[in-house]
Amino acid sequence: MPRALRLIAYPIIAILGIALVGLAIAMIVIALAYPNLPSLEVLTDYRPKIPLRIYTADGHLIGEFGEERRAVVSIAKVPDIMKQAILSAEDDRFYQHMGIDYTGIIRAATSNLLSGGKKQGASTITQQVARNFFLTSEKTYTRKLYEALLSLKIESNLSKDQILELYINQIFLGQRAYGFGAAAQIYFGKPLEGVSIAEAAMLAGLPKAPSAYNPIANPRRARIRQQYVLRRMLELGFISEAQHEQALKEPLVIKRELSEYAVNAEFVAEMARQIAADSFPEDVYTRGMKVYTTLIRADQEAAYRSLRKGVMDYDRRNGYRGAESYIDMSSLSSDQDETIDILLQDIHDAGDLRPALVLQTAQNSVQAYVKGGELLTLTGDGIRFAQRMLDDKAPPNKRIRRGAIIRVIKDDAGKWSISQLPEVESAFVAINPEDGAIRALVGGFDFNRNKFNHATQAWRQPGSSFKPFIYSAALEKGFHPGSVVEDAPIIISAGETGSQAWQPKNYDGKYDGPMPLRTALAKSKNMVSIRLLQAIGTQYAQDYIGRFGFDTAKHPPYLTMALGAGSVTPWQMTTAYAVFANSGFRVTPYVVSEIRDEKNRVLAVARGARAGDESIRAIDARNAFLSDSMLRDVTIYGTAARASSQLKRHDLAGKTGTTNEYVDAWFCGYQKTVAGCAWVGFDQPRKLGSRETGGVAALPIWIGYMATALKNVPEELPSPPPGLSAIPDADGKSRELVYTENLPKTAAEPSTPDDQAPAPPRPDAAPSALPQGVRQLMGNH
Repeated sequence: MPRALRLIAYPIIAILGIALVGLAIAMIVIALAYPNLPSLEVLTDYRPKIPLRIYTADGHLIGEFGEERRAVVSIAKVPDIMKQAILSAEDDRFYQHMGIDYTGIIRAATSNLLSGGKKQGASTITQQVARNFFLTSEKTYTRKLYEALLSLKIESNLSKDQILELYINQIFLGQRAYGFGAAAQIYFGKPLEGVSIAEAAMLAGLPKAPSAYNPIANPRRARIRQQYVLRRMLELGFISEAQHEQALKEPLVIKRELSEYAVNAEFVAEMARQIAADSFPEDVYTRGMKVYTTLIRADQEAAYRSLRKGVMDYDRRNGYRGAESYIDMSSLSSDQDETIDILLQDIHDAGDLRPALVLQTAQNSVQAYVKGGELLTLTGDGIRFAQRMLDDKAPPNKRIRRGAIIRVIKDDAGKWSISQLPEVESAFVAINPEDGAIRALVGGFDFNRNKFNHATQAWRQPGSSFKPFIYSAALEKGFHPGSVVEDAPIIISAGETGSQAWQPKNYDGKYDGPMPLRTALAKSKNMVSIRLLQAIGTQYAQDYIGRFGFDTAKHPPYLTMALGAGSVTPWQMTTAYAVFANSGFRVTPYVVSEIRDEKNRVLAVARGARAGDESIRAIDARNAFLSDSMLRDVTIYGTAARASSQLKRHDLAGKTGTTNEYVDAWFCGYQKTVAGCAWVGFDQPRKLGSRETGGVAALPIWIGYMATALKNVPEELPSPPPGLSAIPDADGKSRELVYTENLPKTAAEPSTPDDQAPAPPRPDAAPSALPQGVRQLMGNH
């Protein structure tokens, strides 16, 4: 062989030899490694971690709990445009290659050599599935080999559509979202089937770097990535030029908050989560359990809206307090700098109260950037509430100026105005008096700001809203609604109060002399309640209120009990008023009706005793009827007359409550089909403000809810039960009803002596025993 040929041939032979040796080694490695690859059972029997989901009774999602937020969708329900966007972004030759895209590898290698800059990957969708299910993301040759082998194995065992379905449901896309179904809901508040081309492109851009391209945290980079995906879709022929242009122009409305539920029921969702976790602690957040609450969507939304309106109205009555906080804007390049969104991202929306950054102010205008991207110029009514804080003389730490964080709200007409986060708190509970099912519950103004559930956990003084239970106790002692008691000043000795001498007063400081109990309750006369409690005995009254579910230990047997000086929760008060609504039965309130597993099999059911079951009777039916008749007068001509006037019905009953120094405001009331209680107060008890009574601060919340709850419910007045007789008045006409066999001798001295009064049933004997396996769903709150 000529020397020149040898110089060419020997290197070629050497290279071929090395290649053959390398190929032989690779074949040996593959032969040894392939049988040891993991089983694909995790793919063929795909069981993703499905979060615990909480629903209303009528099937609306109100909460989701688990490390992974996931909404599994079948490949048949994935819209073509979403598939095309994914293929354009991640693997356009997916349906051509066999798990490893050699053409893509060569293309990426060439690009990387020529660019000398940012590295381009060539990982296929199949490789990503292999990595997500079986491997880590470490960049080693061993991991890459196993990834390639696994990809080949997956391709030989699963169809392309099966692989794509696994990818679509398993891939992490930021915000705890796993899979495109969850991401569509989280980022756009819609199911995957409803995404537009522009939205599909945004979502498809996330797998490459869920943090860097997150449209909430990094809107600019997310937009650039979306534009790349749209360009690839156009190049691949998935969309037309016109569709491409339209998608580029489409404004994307990104959800800034993580709550994407149609019903505002965060407090109930948390209650349900605790119940489910207590009942099934092992795998409650991964098994796909479904918890159905007793909430009715329309009722819950009405309660939420009414409570927020009531709190906001109170807040406006008491004036604007100033800027919420301040941000250093020296680092911003301009007022259109996208850094503003990053500065605002940690400030949560409080429902419709949106945070905004003040950019510029004048005496009669405010320019502000609203979280999410809208630029506002507020004038006139839009700044009237906060006008005094625009003045140069306003306190420096409260003045609205450049860099101030304020709250803005949009009215029904679409007009923005300055508002503020209320400091006051509130709670509302509504119950079905027939079976104890909670129809609506709002535990506070904003769950994201304060997760303390005021409906079940806030122990507060009930004030005059507690008087009906004292009156009910008096009926059992021989009083009746027409019994006359003196409304005149009284001084109580230290021995009778348990602390010091006490000289109580009526709310208005006026005394009207002798009056029937019916009138005294309607006008909420404190002196009459105290004298009534004196007559029946404080110990008797303390025992008696246990029938309604109250913790008697929290109501010491002193005369201050007559004015509601004990401690209650809104949950307790609602349950207690339900006794008057259902003719005397104490139902057990419950908020979870059943729990189902991932296959929709029932795991637990809550079914308690219903009104009509004598085993849960709390008070005599006659007592309930007479109490109801007096409480209806409260809503017709008494302190809550606004209720009947606004709702235009006469089958409403209830009682206002205002504690000493206006610290707590209450209204508790009912119609036969629903009982509800509203409370307003500060977490750290302090004065609400002069004249902020239960009728002013709390009653409007109750009315707002009942307007929805009683819509299309016919007016219905109760019929008197057997055992009542009418007492004629001075003209010989029948007026008040009294117990037939227990007529009082005089109003001041009940016919049944105190020491001969029948003992009330033990408080813990009222509710019936719960069925096996149900107790955990009906816990006391």
